[in-house]
Amino acid sequence: MCRHAAWLGAPRAAAALIHEPAHGLRTQSYAPRRQRHGTVNADGFGMGWYDPVRPEPIRYRRSIPIWADANLPALAQVARSGCLLAAVRCATTGMPVEESATAPFTDGPWLLSHNGRVEQDAVRDLADAAESTCDAAWVAAAVFQRLRTGLGLGESLAEVVVKAGARDPGARLNLLACDGTSLAATVWGDTLFHRPAEDGVLVVSEPLDDLPGWQAVPERSLLLVTSSDGVRVQPL
Repeated sequence: MCRHAAWLGAPRAAAALIHEPAHGLRTQSYAPRRQRHGTVNADGFGMGWYDPVRPEPIRYRRSIPIWADANLPALAQVARSGCLLAAVRCATTGMPVEESATAPFTDGPWLLSHNGRVEQDAVRDLADAAESTCDAAWVAAAVFQRLRTGLGLGESLAEVVVKAGARDPGARLNLLACDGTSLAATVWGDTLFHRPAEDGVLVVSEPLDDLPGWQAVPERSLLLVTSSDGVRVQPL
């Protein structure tokens, strides 16, 4: 399993997801509180953000524990955007520990993280190719393939999760994706929370702090966040 977090709203530094909160992703990498499978997320980490001068997101990821990267704290302070996504990884047993297997995955304007596990046979024929042999890379490739046909962010996540979940009843398919102006996430086998703020919305695997306002998303749900419509939750 993994832990991931995203922000949509007024520009914030990536450190607001990773280092600044009392229970940010750095802390969740070695002491998660709500994780249902696995106890340490030390098999890599990554973050992605959007800059107005680039049509595609900027991504930084490594296959080492997040606490082992001495350059990350300074980078996370200057990586600033109105749309952020970050993740720490606990690799599925038997899956490679390498940068190409580490979220966020990206294609065009999209970023995606997978928190969970799924049998590869349940997803391999949903995509033509993937950048890694790991299950998460195949899930990401399947979502991106649908996005490239023009399907919406939420619809793409929902289609892949429902199809893969039907083929592998034990799958855990919590996905978190963004395109720079909207977020979408699925709840299928693990926890997801959101919290509105005056200037945006946080979406996370587990709360980043103990402040009030965190709302749990029901199991087998799709969460959608846009600046115009706010937060919407619907069943999968």
